[in-house]
Amino acid sequence: MAERMLQFVRLQQQTPDKRAASMRREDFNEIYEKFDPGRASAQASRCSQCGVPFCQVHCPLNNNIPDWLKLTAEGRLEEAYEVAAATNTFPEICGRVCPQDRLCEGNCVIEKGFESVTIGSVERYIVDTAWEQGWVKPPTPTRERPESVGIIGAGPAGLAAAERLRLRGFQVHVYDRYDRVGGLMIYGIPNFKLEKEIVLRRWEQYAAGGIQFHLNVAVGRDVTLAELRARHDAVFVATGVYKARDIDLPGAGLGGVVPALDYLTASNRTNLGDAVPEFESGTLNAADRDVVVIGGGDTAMDCVRTAVRQGARSVTCMYRRDRANMPGSMREVYNAEEEGVRFLWLSAPEAFLGGQDVTGVRAVKMHLGLPDATGRQQVAPIEGSHFVEPASLVIKALGFDPEDLPLAFDEPALPVSRWGTLKVHHRTFMTDLPGVFAGGDIVRGASLVVWGIRDGRDAAEQIEAYIKAKAEIPQAAE
Repeated sequence: MAERMLQFVRLQQQTPDKRAASMRREDFNEIYEKFDPGRASAQASRCSQCGVPFCQVHCPLNNNIPDWLKLTAEGRLEEAYEVAAATNTFPEICGRVCPQDRLCEGNCVIEKGFESVTIGSVERYIVDTAWEQGWVKPPTPTRERPESVGIIGAGPAGLAAAERLRLRGFQVHVYDRYDRVGGLMIYGIPNFKLEKEIVLRRWEQYAAGGIQFHLNVAVGRDVTLAELRARHDAVFVATGVYKARDIDLPGAGLGGVVPALDYLTASNRTNLGDAVPEFESGTLNAADRDVVVIGGGDTAMDCVRTAVRQGARSVTCMYRRDRANMPGSMREVYNAEEEGVRFLWLSAPEAFLGGQDVTGVRAVKMHLGLPDATGRQQVAPIEGSHFVEPASLVIKALGFDPEDLPLAFDEPALPVSRWGTLKVHHRTFMTDLPGVFAGGDIVRGASLVVWGIRDGRDAAEQIEAYIKAKAEIPQAAE
């Protein structure tokens, strides 16, 4: 079947059909249509099957991408799914929300004139087909173990650890402060990137596999960390980071200046059918308003594209660097521009103007200078370049910081870094508290879903080793 591959010299890169921007603006449905089998197979056959697959090297999960591309090109989809699922807990989610242009596709060795393989779209096609065909099964172990593990947080890291530990036979209990499973995949990422049914069906599947979920349970309020340590043989902390990074500017307390996560959560809850007073009253609703989003990451792109769909009068993204230095996915920037979002590059806010409610953002033009120690170009204001951007809703998408978990968990011995993230031993994922492990954003800072999955799976292996060592020699794991 080798002749099926290396078709990049003959076939052009094609993504699934994308709905017209005029249609996308009217709803929150995903913007890409599904690949038909013939086109998916053809696009998979463009893979060059190179000796050193940089797509796999630059994937945090080291997914066996060339293998499942070849299997897809050969029409062996069930095998392709098994290969994809072997390394990735949520391949159907990563196929939708991973920034492939910065990871696998961005490192494809096919020359730029021929363009990379559409890896993310093929991955999504494989796993969507697997769900339709009933190939995706609950995580059912072959042998039950008596030991239990408590997992704090039902986001990507927590769920990835839960699935892996359940497959090994452990009794897994997941605690989450929200009323649904998924964390930011439910309440942070909009439907047009990830329809919520994709996440909710995983919840149902994991519950069917014996994973027990305890929702609306906040550690430190409803149960203490000490109680969880006494209840379980090990605890994995995967709370993520939710505290909005703020900006200390005049007028920051005006009405209509809101954090990004509050805004996105209100929108997602509304789309899930929840009653959200802040949305219904207009506090967190962009309808008929001039919206300015401050920031340049993927969260900012989620906000501007959500505002378009809510019927904003105008939507502007203000970012202090230029397009080339933007941390978010370029694919998302293109999608936003197609949908009518205006970008103010090299512009930084100085103050929020207005009486009781915001009416505008006073900003200044910026100049890119020499790179700093991290390699990013420094920015400096241009004298005399001040201007005012009208706004009746300003959304601050400046990133996220961790909460004070030792205080929240009432556990002063829980070690934290100078950034507020939990400190763990890098090989074992265990904190200084015996039997308490941590991973995902609460350890590495705000990051990608795929890194959460990686940490969850790696931590699960270390938790299993710890419990087995403790069972054999009770003192050994300490």
